[in-house]
Amino acid sequence: MLTDAEIEAILISLRVASVAVAWILIPGIAVAWLMARREFRGKALLDGLLHLPLVLPPVVVGYLLLLSLGSQGVLGQWLQAWWGVRLPFTWQGAAVAGGVMAFPLLVRALRLSLEAVDPRLEAAASTLGAGRWRVFATITLPLTLPGLLTGTVLAFARALSEFGATITFASNIPGETRTLPLALYSLIQTPGGEAAAARLCALSVVIAMVSLVASEWLARRARARLRGRDT
Repeated sequence: MLTDAEIEAILISLRVASVAVAWILIPGIAVAWLMARREFRGKALLDGLLHLPLVLPPVVVGYLLLLSLGSQGVLGQWLQAWWGVRLPFTWQGAAVAGGVMAFPLLVRALRLSLEAVDPRLEAAASTLGAGRWRVFATITLPLTLPGLLTGTVLAFARALSEFGATITFASNIPGETRTLPLALYSLIQTPGGEAAAARLCALSVVIAMVSLVASEWLARRARARLRGRDT
């Protein structure tokens, strides 16, 4: 049986991961389309910046977020002065940290799907009078649905398991920012918390496996549906 504190950590994790995916979804689609469909000077540099969170230590990412979005940061001061938004040491900040770490996975999956779409299909729709946005909504986006689903699920799982950037930017506050990985870390540091830590560890493995299986299942269903339309 899970304790109230463990259930609370799970619920916070689900909320944080859901919000993280929600705020990166539209920018992720836009950036993936830009990288797949356009050639421009500095594209390689932008590609490196997009993948930087995957190779940097998560603590570094959290520290950079603290410098930029903290109360003394340029963006942080602007958000607090104009909108009354304070991100550090809040669950919203944890969602920002999780979203930043998950963003490259979402963009990568979407970009690969977009690059696999035959541009001639889009060109044919344009010649029939469809506008750019209609072509994207009715041709491009449905054809990239497997990648979109895969990227979304993987981004959710990555945000759910984020630790380093979250603890640096949002801290480890019970009932506010203590997500599942942070709760596990706290239990490891607590004498007598081995049993609870083992439960959360097992639960983390289960959630990760369910996310991976769900990602593959959804992608297969989407590809099968697209093949059915083609036939």
